Amino acid sequence: MSALKVQGTRIVDEDGDEVVLHGAGLGGWMCMENFVTGYPGWECHIREGLADAIGEEKAEFFFDKYLEYFFTESDAIFFKSLGLNCIRIAVNYHHFEDDDNPRVLKAEGFKHLDRAIAICAKYSVYTVIDIHTAPGGQSGGWHADGGIHYGSFWRHKDFQDRLVWLWEQLAIHYKGNKWIAGYNPLNEPCNPFPQQEGLVVIYDRLHDAIRAIDEDHIIFLDGNSFATDFSKFPDDAGTRWRNMAYSIHDYTVYGFPTTPEPYTGSEAQKDRMVKTYLRRREWMDKRGLCVWNGEWGPVYARKEYDGEPTEGINAQRYAVLNDQLEIYEKDRLSWSIWLYKDLGFQGMVYVSPDTPFRRHFGDFIAKKHRLAVDSWGRDDKEVRHIYDPLISLIKESVQDESHLVLYPARWHLEERVTRLIRTMCLAELMVKEWAGLFKGLDEAQLEELAKSFAFENCLKREGLNQVLTEHSERVAKKKTLAGGHQSCGCMIQ
Repeated sequence: MSALKVQGTRIVDEDGDEVVLHGAGLGGWMCMENFVTGYPGWECHIREGLADAIGEEKAEFFFDKYLEYFFTESDAIFFKSLGLNCIRIAVNYHHFEDDDNPRVLKAEGFKHLDRAIAICAKYSVYTVIDIHTAPGGQSGGWHADGGIHYGSFWRHKDFQDRLVWLWEQLAIHYKGNKWIAGYNPLNEPCNPFPQQEGLVVIYDRLHDAIRAIDEDHIIFLDGNSFATDFSKFPDDAGTRWRNMAYSIHDYTVYGFPTTPEPYTGSEAQKDRMVKTYLRRREWMDKRGLCVWNGEWGPVYARKEYDGEPTEGINAQRYAVLNDQLEIYEKDRLSWSIWLYKDLGFQGMVYVSPDTPFRRHFGDFIAKKHRLAVDSWGRDDKEVRHIYDPLISLIKESVQDESHLVLYPARWHLEERVTRLIRTMCLAELMVKEWAGLFKGLDEAQLEELAKSFAFENCLKREGLNQVLTEHSERVAKKKTLAGGHQSCGCMIQ
């Protein structure tokens, strides 16, 4: 095993040999997400709702068992068998401190994270620690767990101070662990202030705090506006920040139900994907900096919702996946696909429909899908006719069209209505119904629900895994032929 570092545009080991990281995000685990595990709304709401429904002790028992079973040695063995070598672990800050007791490290905070990192190391899999949820929420996304549609993190310095404090604790704890590829301090920041100066200030503080403790681990910095915009980053970043890689998130429109057209792999479609990718990394390429693709990947159709077209839709999505990988291979880009495990929407493995969890929550999850309550990858065809008149009313009422565009601009009016009404208001009103489904269950039954997420109770998305395996084999073969010293990181031509 060898510690990793950034050397120019490349990630290398201690001998200076290039290491291409290719893996997946362990999302929905230490940072739970609604589409991953079937709950409505935000993690903070369902934790409160479940405690109200069955008591705090039993609720904590369920969540701890969920963490125990979701990622085990069996998962690491399977992951390694595909030729993958890095897992990005998404973490909610709540595991390490409480809002009513800030800057007091929870004794149990490192319990599951330590376990996952050790398991991965046993099978020669690197890890990246990703703070997916910062105090106050760094964006208005459900995954930032702020409970509202904007990131309070940017409005209150104390939230920022607490994130710096948390990274000091993490750096102290993990300094010297060579199987940790690095730290991803802030997932998908979304600083709403025009010049984005607040993000650079935060990155300066995080860099200095971590480097005062740990000079060795790579720091992976996401761009602003959900890891897509580096335009306001400092021109001297290459000397200002040490041992840094810069993280884009390269989702393509062709990987979602809202695709503008079926994906056929036409030259025009491939050209659009290439141009989007190059635009996202352009700032780094002009300055000779290292790029990492921290998230990307399609979502997939499910027969229970999409019927007969399911296989055809998924064949298109696998083609999208393969064509994106071909783009990345030309650059020998390191990446982390989203997602390793879920209920069957995007994961490499997913909980079987025959498990206690899927049976117990099946009707509720189906209702949530029909109502398009989750934002991620949603298909709102069954409720669009309800929301379209509201969108029309807003457009008619706000006569200056420029006033309809608020930050983030990618949240066009339709998306803003989706976020505020369906994924927040409606979802929040469904929390008690979800929590009520736990009432009357004893600890043994709660454990059976949690155990449904264990690897042995999951199915594999073979089409996805085959594409990833073939890619890994090609990268490994090219490295062998090049003697382990092939350069990378330059923009494709």
